[in-house]
Amino acid sequence: MTSTVTTPVVPTRGVVPRRAAAVAGAVAAGLAVWVVGVPVLGIELTARTGTGQLVVGPASVAVAGLAAALAGWGLLALLERYATRPRPAWTVTAVALLVLSLAGPLAQGTTVAAVTVLAAMHVAVGTAVVVLLGRTARGARRSQ
Repeated sequence: MTSTVTTPVVPTRGVVPRRAAAVAGAVAAGLAVWVVGVPVLGIELTARTGTGQLVVGPASVAVAGLAAALAGWGLLALLERYATRPRPAWTVTAVALLVLSLAGPLAQGTTVAAVTVLAAMHVAVGTAVVVLLGRTARGARRSQ
């Protein structure tokens, strides 16, 4: 009788810089949409909060994009460690979370234009996270 022991996948050299670049790309994608929506098109980007309204500025966009991308990195690392097929699991999970995240802008945008820009930022950041981090995902776990 032989036993199969699964070992976690350890990222190879060069993965960390590529993932860091993916995080930066996600932040840049969100900021690019903000630049087009707010300074270029002149849309007042506000969102409803529990106590009123919040003006969404570039710092908020950068922090939210950074948080989303780092959370994605963490999820991908967990999937690489525990999932049998981490790449497909990553894609399905990340796309599902992106779709769910669209509830925020749809519910909190104060105008149609604000909803559009907020949703576009979610899609831009989410797409960058899904695609760029997905490119760094390891294949199936190896077993000994």
